[in-house]
Amino acid sequence: MTVAVHVGPEPVPVLIDAVHRAGGRIVPLDEAEAIVYFGSNAPDELRSMLHERIRWVQLPNAGVERWADAGVFTEHPVFTAAAGSYGVAVAEHALALMLTAARGLHRLARATTWGPNVSREFAGSTVAIVGCGGIGRALIRMLEPFGCTVVAVTDSGEVPGAARVLARARYREALPDADYVVVSAPATPGTRGMFGAREFELMREDAWLVNVARGGLVVTDDLVAALRADHIGGAALDVTDPEPLPDDHPLWKLDNVLITPHCANPRPAYWRGLADRVTDNVRRFEAGEPLEGRVSASQGF
Repeated sequence: MTVAVHVGPEPVPVLIDAVHRAGGRIVPLDEAEAIVYFGSNAPDELRSMLHERIRWVQLPNAGVERWADAGVFTEHPVFTAAAGSYGVAVAEHALALMLTAARGLHRLARATTWGPNVSREFAGSTVAIVGCGGIGRALIRMLEPFGCTVVAVTDSGEVPGAARVLARARYREALPDADYVVVSAPATPGTRGMFGAREFELMREDAWLVNVARGGLVVTDDLVAALRADHIGGAALDVTDPEPLPDDHPLWKLDNVLITPHCANPRPAYWRGLADRVTDNVRRFEAGEPLEGRVSASQGF
């Protein structure tokens, strides 16, 4: 018997096709044993869809703090996130941010008069990647042609391509020598605010903070103070806290800041990555194999 899957509450055609590619059956919610959720992302909406026959729920996002904070996660049913599905696209954006910072393109693109050359080389830089999951590992592969020295912060053990691997509890040890500190860790109670005044004091005065994870991992007021005092060289942010960043926020006014509006994962890449994760996990569920992106109810990611 094939897997009975409900896609909803929005019946997205690309996700329905993804279930069919894996041999699954699309059924009404009350007949389903699995849910491919796509809706308003409201915890109560998702919670209302669960019933005793549901054994697995696929979520559409890599970050799951919204549901973790609301206490949605349990060991039964199993929940899976899209973590890792968007790694290449987000890593590409992180690389673009670092190259832009190195060459000063964020300033030069707005210049209205010819000025001095104050850019620097990116090749050979030391890059600390804090949270070395799918994004970080994809970024390491992209950094190979540049001859960068990579320090990976992860609790997952060995990381191919990294010169040094540190446990997450030791992430501050990666900061003093890094030209660029890339934040790609999940948002959890243990990682929120992990970059504040103490961490910026440890960074080099010419180092850049690059955040492609979640805005809440950085204490924004401390970041503004560090940038104004030249404690760090700059910040390249695809995510902020608050988000969206208010039009009158001081970060907009600093010339050593580059901000993009949470666009590291382009929409075509988002749908492709999510559909591939759905197809893969439907096949795994049918075969009784471990599911990709499984969320730990105790850890919240």
